[in-house]
Amino acid sequence: MARKVKKIKFNGVAKTVTIKIPSQKPKTKKEEYGAKQITVLEGLEAVRRRPGMYIGTTGPAGLHHLIWEVVDNSIDEAMAGYCNEIEVHLLPGNKIQVIDNGRGIPVDIHKQFKKSALELVMTKLHAGGKFGGGGYKVSGGLHGVGVSVVNALSKWLKAEVKRDGKLWMQEYVRGKPQAKVRSVGKAKGTGTIVTFEPDPEIFPIIEFNLETIINHLRQQAYLTKGIKIAIFDERQEKKGKKSVTEPVYTFYFEGGIASYVKHLNRNKEAKQENVFYAQKEVDGIGVEVALQYTADFKENVYAFCNNIWNTDGGTHLVGLRTALTRVLNSYARNKGYLKEKDENLTGEDTREGLTAVVSVKVKEPQFEGQTKAKLGNPEVRPAVDTVFSEAFSTFLEEHPRDAESIIEKSILASRARNAARIARETILRKGVLEGLTLPGKLADCSTREPENAELFIVEGDSAGGSAKQGRNREFQAILPLRGKILNVERARLDKMLANNEIKSLIIALGTNIGEQFDINNLRYNRIIIMTDADVDGSHIRTLLLTLFYRYFQEIIAQGHLYIALPPLYKIQLGKEIKYAYSEEEKEKILNELQKAKKQKNEKAKDQKSKKAKKQIEKEEVKETTPTIVGINIQRYKGLGEMNPEQLWETTMDPKGRLMKQVTIEDAKKADEIFNILMGDEVEPRKRFIQTHAKSVKNLDI
Repeated sequence: MARKVKKIKFNGVAKTVTIKIPSQKPKTKKEEYGAKQITVLEGLEAVRRRPGMYIGTTGPAGLHHLIWEVVDNSIDEAMAGYCNEIEVHLLPGNKIQVIDNGRGIPVDIHKQFKKSALELVMTKLHAGGKFGGGGYKVSGGLHGVGVSVVNALSKWLKAEVKRDGKLWMQEYVRGKPQAKVRSVGKAKGTGTIVTFEPDPEIFPIIEFNLETIINHLRQQAYLTKGIKIAIFDERQEKKGKKSVTEPVYTFYFEGGIASYVKHLNRNKEAKQENVFYAQKEVDGIGVEVALQYTADFKENVYAFCNNIWNTDGGTHLVGLRTALTRVLNSYARNKGYLKEKDENLTGEDTREGLTAVVSVKVKEPQFEGQTKAKLGNPEVRPAVDTVFSEAFSTFLEEHPRDAESIIEKSILASRARNAARIARETILRKGVLEGLTLPGKLADCSTREPENAELFIVEGDSAGGSAKQGRNREFQAILPLRGKILNVERARLDKMLANNEIKSLIIALGTNIGEQFDINNLRYNRIIIMTDADVDGSHIRTLLLTLFYRYFQEIIAQGHLYIALPPLYKIQLGKEIKYAYSEEEKEKILNELQKAKKQKNEKAKDQKSKKAKKQIEKEEVKETTPTIVGINIQRYKGLGEMNPEQLWETTMDPKGRLMKQVTIEDAKKADEIFNILMGDEVEPRKRFIQTHAKSVKNLDI
């Protein structure tokens, strides 16, 4: 069995992982394919063999998905009306414990399988109370594989159930029960306790992120009115912090998703004073919708089915969007905001600045895949349409000032959209996108194979000049930007397209923008932002990240966007040159050089004359002194200070450069941060700076 050591990054920290690679035996004869080659995986072995089919990935998202699966069972109990308290404990040793006060998983013997119902739920994929047996009216875990998958992917798991005045328990190792379900004592009340430790054979890195857990459980508390969710971090008790026996966060929201919308808009300028909220059941489908318009230019909508966030939307989202556009057009016509000659508002117009949450409860949801990214039930669309249309029409009539603000914003968006369309048609003609009139400042690469090409977006003409001379012309293109680009967080598309720097970047990328965006036309496999390591460089980088996140998010999602990491210091001793990328690395290199020089001097003392020794002693430095005789330290304030050879060697050469890949681990959190840092509201930005000021490193004043 061969072993391969691989370095990966998790939350910005380098980790070393050893991967076992089965040794390959050479084929000696033609391999047969018959019945003996067919493998039947029993029990939970299929989950362990192909975990990605059940949790999406064995990375951080899949690791945290284990918690969501267990919590979903408790949420199902809450939606059924049997649970109002849930606790999630982060325990030492990478263990997680979820406690609820629901009915408790049944422990009696199942007639068909002659085993305890608890064991069946924990060890069989499609076993549970969610398949028409009357256990649940609605639930998130329709597939019935949730907790059994957690069991399969755990090194160890313990299930405890409080029922009938007794505490029942069963333990498992990698999905296999270690003994029968048994009573281990008396218990008051009812509920379920699941404690598990993820299996390191499945997950290369096991580190639970408290912030990720807090954000997800806050969302669940908003979606389930009246439920209390407490989070405990018992991994270590920090000095000056709360005791590990106290929750780090407790969530309880009576307002439900109306409160959720207010939370999402807390740092935004509201255009609508009253939050719209409606709840009704139609043909057995529970529909709940809340919305509020803000001064933003983007849409911010979340769709849920049975408390499961459907990241790719589905029929409930389609029903909401369709009804919203129809109702607003009807109201605008009836009240005279739109004349006969005026075109109808489009869906894009009516969704500008919209923050909305739509949540449906469906008895038998049809999700696309085990991760439940998209809802497919066709009957949900008319149900949402009906409930929302009736309630929102009434809301507009009862709140004329809010209605006027919404219509005015939508009409203004329509005018801006038409202006942007005209500008886009003028600027981004077909010939332009084919590369016939690429920006003059772009130094393109010679390859015409996008998968091999990379584009460096460089700050300023000086750095651009060094980059153009130092690059590999075969596959590296350089686009220098003059000054700071427009802050797109505060601008519509028509204003963006009038900005020459943004226009040049759009043409260079080749994807077009807005409705015409097409990731398949991307001209470069890697887009690399390369700015100076100072305040202005950081600001330019933030402006570019805002542009990509708002208008080219698919480029980030598919892993094409990177940030170059040029060195801060050049450290030279004689002919030896080293580069430091941080203050800490500079100190480390200086200490190493100082130690090496001291050893060299001590060796020279023993070999040279007294005269030579005296000369050496003059050159010695104390260990606490940061400067060393003979060492030259150069601080790079800008990329333009580097000559082409240095820029290539340190920042552009694929063999030795350092880069950060830009990812979107939490789109909702990213959206919030961009809005705080780049939006119009000053107070949220001020609070953010005050909160995080002490944690800033390498502050350039």
